[in-house]
Amino acid sequence: MLRIITQQSDVRSEIQRICERTQDEQVLHKEATVREVLQAVKRQGDKAVIHYTAEFDQQIWTPEELRVTGSELDAAYQQVSNDLLQSIRLACEKIEAFHRQRVPKSWVHFADDEVVLGKRYTPVDRAGLYIPGGRACYPSTVLMNAIPAKVAGVPRIVMVTPARDGKINPAVLVAAQEAGINEIYRVGGAQAIAALAYGTETIPKVNVITGPGNIYVTLAKKLVYGTVGIDSLAGPSEVLVIADESANPVYVATDLLAQAEHDPMAAAILITTDVSLAKQVQIAVDKQLADHPRRIDTEKAIAHYGLIVVVESLEAAAELSNQFAPEHLELEVKDPWSLINHIRHAGAIFLGSSTPEAVGDYLAGPNHTLPTSGAARYASALGVETFLKHSSIIQYSQTALEKVAYAIDVLATTEGLPSHADSVKRRVEKYDN
Repeated sequence: MLRIITQQSDVRSEIQRICERTQDEQVLHKEATVREVLQAVKRQGDKAVIHYTAEFDQQIWTPEELRVTGSELDAAYQQVSNDLLQSIRLACEKIEAFHRQRVPKSWVHFADDEVVLGKRYTPVDRAGLYIPGGRACYPSTVLMNAIPAKVAGVPRIVMVTPARDGKINPAVLVAAQEAGINEIYRVGGAQAIAALAYGTETIPKVNVITGPGNIYVTLAKKLVYGTVGIDSLAGPSEVLVIADESANPVYVATDLLAQAEHDPMAAAILITTDVSLAKQVQIAVDKQLADHPRRIDTEKAIAHYGLIVVVESLEAAAELSNQFAPEHLELEVKDPWSLINHIRHAGAIFLGSSTPEAVGDYLAGPNHTLPTSGAARYASALGVETFLKHSSIIQYSQTALEKVAYAIDVLATTEGLPSHADSVKRRVEKYDN
């Protein structure tokens, strides 16, 4: 049963416990395993990838079978319904439209004395997308990762995803093609991250790896960061709902379960100013769980990481939300636009009773790959910027250089770097070159 807490002395410690739910002792053991996998793939390439895929996923491949063939990609279209295809295409349209608004523009500024300053954005050469395939298939995750990379102008995009019973779900393959991705490898887990980070005989080394996965995938991304860039260290999914007496308890209960059904470690928290609503939501959750298709995992999440907190004011609710810094934040209150002014940390914010988090998961447009486990205090959603880097542009005229030469000389001398100072002096004084 979803617990209700009214004692404020217990609230902050419970919020913190749930936020830190991924930091257990087992992680150290798993990290040792991941390090072993990474080193093996770095040394042995395809051989290690194939070995660990057989060991962990019970899938046996030759190097030639790792890449999904053109005929498999074509056949996927015959295996999905027209309704699904049209839904994927609608999602593509909306996600692309949103991300095209976020493309940073290169710029230059012409200052006095013929000084030119600017910033130039360019995409990475190669991006690697990890699409999970363990508990379910996620065509939406394909779109959320692939479309920003395409909008950014990445020339080569590689996708990896684990196969089950020798096959990749056709919905995933169709979504990839609709987003413009045709280079797909049937491998998952830490070995897939290693292959993307270091390259193998078959799988190319990339510059940036994005996409969520299980704890082994997350640890692998953490360990290869620096060799490649990554989007974030995505943890189990989470939602925090702030609701007042105007909220519909059935809607709120469904939204909590919509996160809890992802994973036994998913977090689902309601903070409300209304005791009656708290009790109604508790009852509604139990009722909806009774015949839930994913009842076992969902019940585990609710039991361990589900919570209802009753507070005196919406401002107090916002402060607790900021402490948790949720991946998804729903404001099911009369005036969400007023409350949003009190929100400082959240991956995505959903306003009003007609905006369930599922809208953002699938086709509103903003990305659903979001910071978790408190990372929203400093991190943001995956986007076009993830696949871009920028270079500074600087040009000085002789006149401009002469005007700043003395200040540069003073700074360089203070830092004990005489050649720095000389590199300016030789240009503005009469030196024997």
